[in-house]
Amino acid sequence: MTLKDLTVESKYSPEAKDTIWTVPNAISLMRIACIPFITVLVSQRHLVLSLLLILVSALSDGVDGYIARRFNQVSKAGQILDPIADRMLIFFTILALGVSHILPWWLLIVVGLRDLLMGGLIVVLAQYDYGPLPVHFAGKTGTALLMIGIPALIVADAWAGPEFRVLHLISLAIVLWGVVFYWYAGVLYLRQGISLMREEHDHE
Repeated sequence: MTLKDLTVESKYSPEAKDTIWTVPNAISLMRIACIPFITVLVSQRHLVLSLLLILVSALSDGVDGYIARRFNQVSKAGQILDPIADRMLIFFTILALGVSHILPWWLLIVVGLRDLLMGGLIVVLAQYDYGPLPVHFAGKTGTALLMIGIPALIVADAWAGPEFRVLHLISLAIVLWGVVFYWYAGVLYLRQGISLMREEHDHE
């Protein structure tokens, strides 16, 4: 079995449907709708309220996945919407943290370049009728670390005290490791995408 065959079989789970209007998709859309509010709140240093919204968004990420699997509402649209919501939440929260001088700007550039690369890869693969590539463990790990580190940074900056300065350093380390895994997964996706396109050319 070729890499193309594996990808065709695994790019969508067997039960994935073509429907758009499902409860998990509605939750993903609500997560996306919360992102502008989170961005403004963080950039204006309303950190406690923004932290609550981020936590609700992070929890909803697990809820929509559970509902989709438990009630057979896995959809192709949802498999695209869910990672888009995660990436937008990460990118715009880091943008807001940069505006409020909690995180350095170079971190935004590093994360943004990775997402730009992945967006370009998705567009190119779509020309070959491929959907999103199967999610790699490194990508899940990177996203999870960023989802943990970013709220922890907000907590550390919201209150004063030596313990929160220590929390800031720990949170920054978690975010940096998240970026490492984020990029490592991006390289793996890029290599897989290139392999798929080469196989496509070989079959022509």
